[in-house]
Parts: sequence; structure tokens; C-alpha cells
Amino acid sequence: MNAGATFAGLVTMLRGRCLMFRAFVCLLAVCATTLVHARNEGVTADEIRLGASVVLSGPLGPQTAQYGEGSRLLFDAVNAQGGVHGRMIRYTTLDDAFDPQKAVENTRQLLENDKVFMIFHSTGTAQTAAILPLIKEQRTVLFGPVTGASVFREAFNPYVFHVRAGYANEASKIVSQLRQQGITRVAVFFQDDGLGKTLAGELKKASDEEKLPFVAEIKVDPKQPDFAAAAQATEKAQPQAVIVATGGTTFTSYIKAVQATAARPAYYGFSVASMDVIQRELKDKARGIILAQIMPSLRNTTIPVVAEYLSLLRAKSPGAQPSASQFEGFVHARLLVEGLRRTGRNLTTESFSKTMEDAGEIAFGRFSVKYSPRNHNGSTYVELAIVDAEGSLRY
Repeated sequence: MNAGATFAGLVTMLRGRCLMFRAFVCLLAVCATTLVHARNEGVTADEIRLGASVVLSGPLGPQTAQYGEGSRLLFDAVNAQGGVHGRMIRYTTLDDAFDPQKAVENTRQLLENDKVFMIFHSTGTAQTAAILPLIKEQRTVLFGPVTGASVFREAFNPYVFHVRAGYANEASKIVSQLRQQGITRVAVFFQDDGLGKTLAGELKKASDEEKLPFVAEIKVDPKQPDFAAAAQATEKAQPQAVIVATGGTTFTSYIKAVQATAARPAYYGFSVASMDVIQRELKDKARGIILAQIMPSLRNTTIPVVAEYLSLLRAKSPGAQPSASQFEGFVHARLLVEGLRRTGRNLTTESFSKTMEDAGEIAFGRFSVKYSPRNHNGSTYVELAIVDAEGSLRY
């Protein structure tokens, strides 16, 4: 065989291998695209499917149900006007009863069986931590989880978009206010679960920053809470103020127990404390409780999103009472719809994320959020409000 023939054979062989390599690269590209767009099947010609695992039963159930009602109030109004770019929003929620493992099972069902486009407004700190690996695996957006835990904000996650301010913002506001008022004897009460430990941890950081040490940290077992013992420990500590780092009926049951003793501290709470539960359980004894709020006052109808919520609520049910938790769900939904509209008809996980990151500040009056390619923390809005004689919050 001469040198020319050998060279020609070598060229032919190399061309063959090159074609094989190109085919392999193309196959990898197809596979990668399939992974990246795995969740985009939740967007069809006429609908956008959303879903969430939420707490619908147990002490926090009534409050969480209000979040969902607020979101659906907005979604129903949008659908009645033709949806978003002709697509109806379908929102499915499944109860996890505050169980992180159940939250994972529910989220997997929503993604793999119900084929939702994104997880919207799921609830719980421990539940959020539990589903994050699945969110990453499925490459879908988790929008507006109801948790303010710093651990989810300090480590950037490209798939997670927060809406509400973090618990660190709330804790700082509460402790700073106490120090400015000259209150030196402060106790902390919390339920010994994921939420309670998270809130207590944020308060400890704020306490160190403000140089305001706590005189007592009192906790209850979530499975067998002994509120009488917690009240006795509070009475013994003689605090001027107690920061109640929990929500639902645990919040009100503790206060009821302390009110049955000789102790008369002021009570401070986080935004997770539901005014609906407080009004129902404490009635006139709720007066004077101070709560951090991460949404504007429902009394301020000059704020466009407040006026929109109240108008839609009254149109749907003229006798309905406005709810802070319901309003929070409404605002989360309002922001999501704004993002969907700005994204346009070509809706994918990537196009939605880029739209939100490039949008700059999105403002609904005094409440605003801002995202970037390296920051998805959303709002930092926190105010303190006091329960008045009428059982309403005054900012």
C-alpha cells in the first residue's frame, strides 16, 4: 500500500469518527435540553398549572388556608379576564399536615403526576428544606415559599424566588424596638419544632447585635405542649416583654396560659402569627399585642394592591372580613401574575427566571421586590403593628 492510499484511508477514518462525535454531542444536547425543560410541560396552549404542598390541618391549618384563599381570589379574577396571555391558571394544593416527609411526597406527586409548571406558595421552614433537593432535581421554580428562614436566603438558589421579608428582618425590628423603649427584661417563647427553632435562632442573633440578652428562653413540645408549665416559667422570669416565636393556636394558647397567672408582660410576635386566630381565640384580651408585619396595612387603601384586594374580596363575598394572611397570599399571586405577564407567551422556567431577574424593582405601592441574577430574596419590608381595642392592627 502506497503512502497516498494510507493518508486517504486515515482521512476517511477521521471523518467517520468526527461524524460519530458530532452525533454524540447532539445526543447530549438533546438530553440536556430535556432536563432543563422538564417542568415546562406544565404550560399548555390554554393553561398554566401551579401546585404546592401546604399545611391545611393542625394548629397552623386555618392560617395556611387563608394564604390559599387569597391566592385563588387573584387567580380567579385573572382567569375571569381571559387568563395570562390566554392561559388559565390552575392551582392545586395538597395537605402535608406540617410533616416534611409528606411535603416531599406531595411535591413529587405535583411535579411527576400532576405535571405542574412550578411550586407556588408552599408553606413551612422544615418543609421547604425537605423539598429543595427535589426542586433542584426537577429543575423547577419554587416561588414565594412561606418561610423567612435566613438559611434559604444566605445561600443563593437559582430556582427559589422569595417574596416576603426574612425572619431576620422581623427579629431585628422587634428587638431594636424593645431596646429603644428601654425594655431590658425580655423572654422568648417558642415551640420546639423547625419554625420555633428558626425564629428563636434569629432572635438570638438580633439579641447579640442589640446587646439585649434574654432573661429566659421557654419552649414547649409540639406533640404534648404544656402551656401551664410554660406560663409558670414565664411568671418566674418576670419579663417586661415576651417575644412569642410561633404561630397558629400555639401562640394564643400560650398567651391565655400566661394571662391566667400574675405575670403581665407585653407580647410581641412575628408575622406568622395569624390575626384571624388571635381575634377568634383571645377576643378583647388580644389588645396591645404587637406583631411584625411583612405586608402593608389593610387600612391603607391608597396602596393600589390593598385597594385591589379589598375590591375583589367584596365583589366575591360582600360580608367577608379582610384577612392579613389572605392578603399575603393575594400579594404573592399578584407578583407571580406580573412576572408571567412580563414573560410573555413563550413561557419556560428559563424565560420566567430571566424576566424576574431583569425586571428591576416591582412595586405595589410601599411594598416592593427586586431580584437579580445572584439575589432572589425579594422584599425587606417590615413594620410593627399593635392590636387595638377593635381587634384590628394599627401600624
